[in-house]
Amino acid sequence: MPHLRAGLSRSRLPLPRIPVPVAGTVVDCAVYVDGVRAAGTMTYTDALTQVRASGEGFVWLGLHEPDAMQMQNIGELFGLHELVIEDAIHAHQRPKLEVYDDIQFLVLRTVKYVEHESIDQASEVVETGEIMIFTGPDFVITVRHGDHTHLSGVRHKLEERPELLALGPMAALHAIADRVVDSYLAVATKMDTDVEAIENAVFQPSQRRVHIEPVYMLKREVLELRRAVSPLAMPLTALTSPNRPGVPTEIRRYLGDVADHLTMVIEQIVEYDMVLSSLLDAATAKVGIQQNTDMRKISAWVAIGAVPTMIAGIFGMNFEHIPGTNHEWAFFSLLVLLSVICVGLFVLFRHHRWL
Repeated sequence: MPHLRAGLSRSRLPLPRIPVPVAGTVVDCAVYVDGVRAAGTMTYTDALTQVRASGEGFVWLGLHEPDAMQMQNIGELFGLHELVIEDAIHAHQRPKLEVYDDIQFLVLRTVKYVEHESIDQASEVVETGEIMIFTGPDFVITVRHGDHTHLSGVRHKLEERPELLALGPMAALHAIADRVVDSYLAVATKMDTDVEAIENAVFQPSQRRVHIEPVYMLKREVLELRRAVSPLAMPLTALTSPNRPGVPTEIRRYLGDVADHLTMVIEQIVEYDMVLSSLLDAATAKVGIQQNTDMRKISAWVAIGAVPTMIAGIFGMNFEHIPGTNHEWAFFSLLVLLSVICVGLFVLFRHHRWL
């Protein structure tokens, strides 16, 4: 039945991907004139056409995880460079600032603290995502990767301050950067509890066994947080430079405050890293001491057990004439001798804290 085989072979072919309209990835789109949001809803195409036709205001377009086709359509409309379009599609970028003519491209890493009952049972403490910001003379585009650090609250809060929105797209960039850096502070504050818990576990006198795995895990998470936070210092420094074109003086001052908060976070993370490195060394040393203690205990019990083994081996030999074996009290005398030697060794090892 060849027609059945042909049907089966066609069913195994991969199904063509159905293109999703750009509207499916748009979170919000609005036009702002003199810091006030224009009434009604409109597509990003109509919004950009309105702004460029009137020469007033700017478009704020918010996207969530667009695919290649969607981002390509948006990039062609807004005049984005192909390199930044590629970066916006593929996540896992380092925080950076790139300039293409009059368009600035800023990458921010977002972080989220993963709640857990105990640090010993946690497998992850920090979860990361990304926010990419494109700013031009008459638009700002935000591309968010990840399910945390939503920007709707940032937009609504900024809409309550039209005097800042009136400064243009860089006002939106500052508000987003401020929100992200504030989340860094919140995560770093919560991680302080975990570092303190690890420190108590390592140095607690009643803790006989040290589990070194949580120390490694938390140090890995601190390094991940450091990789997400530290590279942002250079882009913020560039944006706050007095010679930076396209950044209003008032926004530059606000960005300077964000840079100060970022410095605080970086210093805190560096401190966590140093503390965990010291705790890791201390935990490793404590594990080595525990192993030495175990070996001393094993050696002590082996020494105690070797005495009766040796004596029993000698008197258990199949010889006819062994001194003392024919005596009436030989067996009981031997038991007493073995007990005295073993108890004496036990007391000796106990005195030297081997047992």
